[in-house]
Amino acid sequence: MPNAKRLTRRLGLKTVVAAAVALPFFSTASVSAVGSPGRRLEVMTFNLRFASTTEPNSWTARRPAIRALLLQERPHVIGTQEGVHQQLLDIEADLGPHYDWIGTGSAGGTRDEIMAVFYDTRRVTPVEHEHFWLSDTPDVVGSNTWGADSIRMVTWVRFRDLGAGGREFYFLNTHLDNASQNARARSAALIGERIAGLDRSLPVLVTGDFNAAAHESPVYDTMLRAGLVDTWDTAAERSRLYATFHGYRPLAPDGDRIDWILATPGVTAHRSTVNTFSLNGQCPSDHLPVQATLTLA
Repeated sequence: MPNAKRLTRRLGLKTVVAAAVALPFFSTASVSAVGSPGRRLEVMTFNLRFASTTEPNSWTARRPAIRALLLQERPHVIGTQEGVHQQLLDIEADLGPHYDWIGTGSAGGTRDEIMAVFYDTRRVTPVEHEHFWLSDTPDVVGSNTWGADSIRMVTWVRFRDLGAGGREFYFLNTHLDNASQNARARSAALIGERIAGLDRSLPVLVTGDFNAAAHESPVYDTMLRAGLVDTWDTAAERSRLYATFHGYRPLAPDGDRIDWILATPGVTAHRSTVNTFSLNGQCPSDHLPVQATLTLA
């Protein structure tokens, strides 16, 4: 882990940063100490699809569907992939004043993909966060040494759960490469190494688009060997399974689940869902969001 630290003035977080040039983007929502009722934590992973202008699935066309989906579900924590800065500001505005987010551009700028972590400030509050890059030089902003098609990274946040007596947990969000199996494999190994360096007395949640099918890839095996379980498998109840990437084509029952919510074994998964929401025929994204209802150990 890098040693350089800085204090984020607005939230008062003790933050470990990768480099001074990679300043995290934060929204302007205020933090509330009001806890949500109950101990169950609602978590979502969602590849948003970047803010394309190509019709019929431009960001302008899809934004109302994403707004309706998120307002209907109201997850406590959301790991998003592919979102760019303005797109995330739109989502922040649509979610309303009780949500905030943490993230930084993968190449250190505002036009790049951001591994954003949105959170309901009434339920959780961040204590610490960090970004690292999926490469041989993980603390170098924008580094890409494994032949990945795009710069890939992880954002993690240590949260305090206001609805569970102040229980703390780690939340990691990532997006593995779509083109290079070598990059995916090495990325999974690095994530496992970084998880091993965290305070293992605390629960760990990992969300992401892994670009690999659950149960059918070395990436999946590596993540489970890192001490994680798949909340889809451990959930007491599950929705119908669909391929989580559909590319705006008809949904594929029992297809590949490449978007996962993983957790340390002590986390109880009550329900896991592949959400097929659409609004007037408009899909929110080319991926289906995956959700889990959890109780932390």
